[in-house]
Amino acid sequence: MAGLAQAAALVALLAVTWKPLGDWMGRVYTDTRHWRIERFVYRVCRIDAASPQRWTTYAAGVLGFSFVSIALLYLMQRLQAFLPLGFGRGTDGASSVSPAMAFNTAVSFVTNTNWQSYVPEQVLGHTVQMAGLTVQNVVSAAVGMAVAVALVRGFVSRGDDDGRIGNFWVDLTRGVTRILLPVAVVAAVALVATGVVQSLRSGVEITAVDGSVHTLPLAPAASQEAIKELGTNGGGIFNANSAHPFENPGPVANLLEIFLLLVIPVALTRTFGVMVGRVRQGVVLLSVMGGLWALMLAAAWLAETHPNGPAALAAGGALEGKEVRFGIPGSVLFAVSTTGTSTGAVNSMHDSYSGAAGGVTLLNMLLGEVAPGGVGAGLYGLLVLAVIAVFLAGLMVGRTPEYLGKKLGRREITYAAVSILVMPAFVLLGAGLAIALPGTADALNNDGAHGFSEVLYAWASAANNNGSAFAGITVTSDFFQAGLGMAMLFGRFVPILAVLALAGALARQRRVPAGAGTLPTDGLLFAGLVGGTVLLVSALTFFPALALGPIAEALS
Repeated sequence: MAGLAQAAALVALLAVTWKPLGDWMGRVYTDTRHWRIERFVYRVCRIDAASPQRWTTYAAGVLGFSFVSIALLYLMQRLQAFLPLGFGRGTDGASSVSPAMAFNTAVSFVTNTNWQSYVPEQVLGHTVQMAGLTVQNVVSAAVGMAVAVALVRGFVSRGDDDGRIGNFWVDLTRGVTRILLPVAVVAAVALVATGVVQSLRSGVEITAVDGSVHTLPLAPAASQEAIKELGTNGGGIFNANSAHPFENPGPVANLLEIFLLLVIPVALTRTFGVMVGRVRQGVVLLSVMGGLWALMLAAAWLAETHPNGPAALAAGGALEGKEVRFGIPGSVLFAVSTTGTSTGAVNSMHDSYSGAAGGVTLLNMLLGEVAPGGVGAGLYGLLVLAVIAVFLAGLMVGRTPEYLGKKLGRREITYAAVSILVMPAFVLLGAGLAIALPGTADALNNDGAHGFSEVLYAWASAANNNGSAFAGITVTSDFFQAGLGMAMLFGRFVPILAVLALAGALARQRRVPAGAGTLPTDGLLFAGLVGGTVLLVSALTFFPALALGPIAEALS
């Protein structure tokens, strides 16, 4: 009953904020006026805020901004020895991060993945944490929201503006100043009130019962915790992530953090409905997201409360790898929500979950993280799958498919197909190489089906820009640092390029009126079709790999 109460409270909080936050974000991205601070940014950066861009220019802005961010974050880590608040910590004892690890970390945070192959409290000082990682937590989330809004504008466009989909720099700035920063500040204060630490001290000395003295690391955790969840980032300021009591001290903080990582992806469905002028279209997408999330939650919860094995049965549930203060309900609720978004934060060790529940967290990412998905990435990912669903329905009746008044021809479907195929390619090829290449198997602490699940999970997490991990795999070798880094890069930016190309193709079209053969896309039938497409695409693509890993483990 306590678990059901937590889930009910979470759903109630999301329902209360869905309309006001969704409407506000809709106004943010359609407002013709600029705030004073925004005008200052445009003037300093020499941005013509009144000039909308074609998709190619918009994409150049996304790529240019992101790759400059990677370079700056890489340099901050390599030059950490010369920065203040470093506290002499580093992978080589000299406060500098190794080249391979610095590359992996820079790519990870800029791509909104936040995969961490290091111990944060030992490797990074406060300056890199605050001026490097926390900043990227904000702007990488804003980039995802900008891309989603650009795709929505493609559907909204009447085809008389030469295929322009907005201005990337304006969308980026507004996402930061009007949405992410204000909410993150309030969330950080709320987290401090629940007990999350916020300190610039390097640590505090404590004396153990045997008289030995230890240093307990401290950090400005609340400010990073707020944006790490709100922006569906996931990178912890402590190695234990949201299982650490300084990041997540109790059930109230736990529920607040789950709410933060879900609230913007859920509310963006309302934003979509508002921008296209048909709120029911947003409700359809929300029902798909909510249905998949509830299905995954029920499956994982059932698996963890009815596990195999005498120890787990005697304990009344699979409690290994879980914090007692959260228990099974709070842990599973967090795990399903964090893998359903592109967050990657964890309050329990997914590696310790039962075969079936671990498979659920893995499948949640392999669905494309659309339940409800990352900030921005969930919305544009689900819209791409909706385009595929409309196309499949058109094939069934022999009619050119239409969605929101735009015809979906060969060019549009090609862009959509590229967007959804790049992730499976990197997951399967990367996992295959990691298993086949000599020496890479040494990174595994387990063999058999569970060891394969660890490898598959790592590549699924990287290519989906999630960031969570099964703990039984060591990824500090150059192969994994470089390989997973490339999977993060291509898993993030190839779909973004395809989505922006789709937005440009749609924006050049004139809207066509609905006819007698037009598929209704604002009801339960279409919601079922989109949900079925999500499951079908993943089942056909990943079932053989899942059968070798979590399915085999669950049946053993």
